Amino acid sequence: MPKPYPSPGGRHYAIQDQPPSADTSFVTRKFLDIRYAYLSPAEMLDIYLPEDGAGPFPVILQIHGGAFMGCDKADLQILPMLQGLKRGYAVVAVNYRLSGEAKFPALVQDVKAAVRWVRTKADRYMLDPDRIAAWGGSAGGYLASMLGVSAGIQGLEDLHMGNPDQPCNVRAVIDWYGPTNFLKMDEQLASSGLLAPEGMRHNDPHSPEALLLGRRITRLPIRVAAANPETYIRANAAPFFIQHGTRDPVVPVQQSIDFAGKLAQAIGQQKVRLDLLEGAEHADPRFETSENVNKVLDFLDGYLKRD
Repeated sequence: MPKPYPSPGGRHYAIQDQPPSADTSFVTRKFLDIRYAYLSPAEMLDIYLPEDGAGPFPVILQIHGGAFMGCDKADLQILPMLQGLKRGYAVVAVNYRLSGEAKFPALVQDVKAAVRWVRTKADRYMLDPDRIAAWGGSAGGYLASMLGVSAGIQGLEDLHMGNPDQPCNVRAVIDWYGPTNFLKMDEQLASSGLLAPEGMRHNDPHSPEALLLGRRITRLPIRVAAANPETYIRANAAPFFIQHGTRDPVVPVQQSIDFAGKLAQAIGQQKVRLDLLEGAEHADPRFETSENVNKVLDFLDGYLKRD
C-alpha cells in the first residue's frame, strides 16, 4: 500500500483517505448517481440545479481531487462549487476511474466522456451545452486543466464510451493547485525548502504519479510528457483562472506559475488569471472562503453568463 501524502488542512484532500460526504440536503433539485459511461462503476455523476428557473443553466463541472487514487464526487470538496447555484449555475459532479483501477489516460478519457454526455443530455436536465466550465482542486485541478487544453487530442478521448458526435471542450477552467509537469515537482519543492521526506516524493516508485502511470515516473519521460497538461497548450485553449498557495508542500507553486506563463503566451494574457495565495498550503481553507469563491464565480460570470 502506498504511503499517503500529507494533507495540511482544508477539504481538497491530497491523499486516498475518504473524506466525509457533503450535506447537500439544502439542494432540492438534484439527480444523483447517473451513469455517463459503462466501462466502470466509477463512471457516474451527480447533477445539482438552482432552486428556481427552467434553464438552460450554465454548468460548473466539478472534479474532485484525491491524488488520483481516492475521494468521491459527493464528498466535502463539492461545497465551494455548490455556491454557484445561487448565481444560476448548475453543478455536475463527476467521478472517474482512479489509479487503483485504471492507468492514464483512463481518467482523462472519463471526464471528456462526461462532458460529451452533458451535452447530449442537456435538454433533459435543463443544462446549457454551450456554457460548460471545469473546476477542480489538486488532481481535480489537473483534470480540469486537461479539459481546458486538450480538446480533440487523439488518445485522450475514447469515443467508444458514448456520444462521439459531441465535443469535449469547455469554455473556462478553474484550476486550484493542480500539477502540470510531473517530473519537475520534486525539484521545485526542493528549491522552496518544501521537499517531502524520502518515500513520500513524487519521483518515488509508489507516488501518486507513479501509480497513475504504472511505474516510477523518472523511468517514463515520454509517458509523463503525454500526461502533463502543459504538453497540450495551444491557441485554442480555454481561458484559465489558476489559484495556488505559495507554501504548498504537495504540488509546488512553480507548477502554476510556469503553466500560467505558457498559457498566456498561447492564448493571451487577458485570458489567463494567476492568483497566488501568500503563505497558503495545499487545500488551504482560504480557497473555500466566501470571498475567494465569489472571486472565482466572478471570473466564470465573465465567460459563461449571457450578455
